[in-house]
Amino acid sequence: RAMGLDGPYAMATLHRPSNVDHPVAAANLVEGLRRVSKRLPVVVPLHPRGRETLTAAGLMELPGVKVTDPIGYLEFMALVSGASLVLTDSGGVQEETTVLGVPCLTLRDNTERPITVDMGTNVLVGNDPDRIERAALSALEGVVTTETPPLWDGKAGERIAAVLAEEPFS
Repeated sequence: RAMGLDGPYAMATLHRPSNVDHPVAAANLVEGLRRVSKRLPVVVPLHPRGRETLTAAGLMELPGVKVTDPIGYLEFMALVSGASLVLTDSGGVQEETTVLGVPCLTLRDNTERPITVDMGTNVLVGNDPDRIERAALSALEGVVTTETPPLWDGKAGERIAAVLAEEPFS
């Protein structure tokens, strides 16, 4: 399995200024990851932006958390697709987990991908350790849905081509 993991694992990505530029927010996230790591290992390909603040908050000292340097997209997506749970502050990752059927917890109080929340594939948990822990337990118990939104079926190109074929260009 990826990164030497031979069982279920969670994956986390952290890079948003609101999370990694503020010591209190970073400490809350580290505590949330510590709690999740008591249930299953957490892999964190760490973006350079937050390394200093998250290190100061104790991220590197958590025994159940494996911090790595940033990784390439294909390796990243392999980790995402194999995860039991993803914790992220990235908008793109919210979409990718939805398509892959992997429960997602967004470490923010808002999202520019509201359909993922509406569908139940993504839960907004902010940086509160209690909310993170409760939502992680629910997701691991199957409470978070893995149903994809309508039209997220990989056939957008075919639909676009059909519309273009019907509408002559002027």
